[in-house]
Amino acid sequence: MALITVLQEGLYCEPGGFFIDPWRPVDVALITHAHSDHARSGSNRYLATKISEGILRKRLGDSVNLQGVEYGKKIQLGDTWVSFHPAGHVLGSAQIRVEHQEQVWVISGDYKRCSDPTCAPFEVVPCDTFITEATFGLPIYKWNSGEETCRKIYEWWQGDSDRPSLLFCYAFGKAQRILSELRKFTDRPVYVHGAIHVITEIYREVGIEMVPTIPASEMPRSYKFQGDLVLSPPSSHRSSWMKRFHQPQTAFASGWMAVRGARRRRGYERGFVLSDHADWRGLVNTVLHTGAKTVYVTHGQSDVLSRYLNEMYGLNAMPLRTLFEGEGDI
Repeated sequence: MALITVLQEGLYCEPGGFFIDPWRPVDVALITHAHSDHARSGSNRYLATKISEGILRKRLGDSVNLQGVEYGKKIQLGDTWVSFHPAGHVLGSAQIRVEHQEQVWVISGDYKRCSDPTCAPFEVVPCDTFITEATFGLPIYKWNSGEETCRKIYEWWQGDSDRPSLLFCYAFGKAQRILSELRKFTDRPVYVHGAIHVITEIYREVGIEMVPTIPASEMPRSYKFQGDLVLSPPSSHRSSWMKRFHQPQTAFASGWMAVRGARRRRGYERGFVLSDHADWRGLVNTVLHTGAKTVYVTHGQSDVLSRYLNEMYGLNAMPLRTLFEGEGDI
């Protein structure tokens, strides 16, 4: 019997009596991170990393039955031993290691391998079976460092002192990473959409250092934002919220900006390639570093990555169908 199976509720561990990132309400849910495709409401009991508690309570409600667990601490659930290990994706993100008898499985959740000052770096966890994401599972995806990309963002911002600079990015994880990396280049305040402000304050509460931020909504209607940087989620692009910014220059920060024509199709003037997921080489190297002989590949280019691992390295790799979304397609 496989240690982890897929039921209609999600990934299930029968010997432990728990689900991992279930997409329907269950009795016991272990959560890799607080993005909405992995942390859904309605379950009776949740376990996640201690540092992610603030974000999860914002997502699931203050009254949720949530147990915070320190990275690396082993806890017994049923007949299994379980521990959470850094995934390097966003604040509090984790891989989940499950040990039962002679088997060790690791469920990666979402992860990245490059440096990020807002979360603990990815930890390689040796295992027999590895469940990996493949959001950017094509060789065309290759990332530069966050510092290098944010230097380009800073230069773009400084290049137009007459107009607002509106940078669209995901409100949880991406925005805070940009705000933290910008500390290397400036101490000027950055204006933020309300959705970004709420999450950013939770990051500050756990000690993550970022440039000063001001909710754009706090500024008087007469304020022009000339020469200012404003961060906003993609959902606000071309919305009524944008009307207060006169002739802004616009850009989008996402891994999808590596695809030729993506920026133009969505109507942004500039695209910055910045992702909180592993690129192609990061995915392949991670699988090899774990030492796993069996690999399940979820969401994204799962067919491509599993076939490559089979043909190039002789691994028992196969796609695993889930409802996880990765970095939402623009």
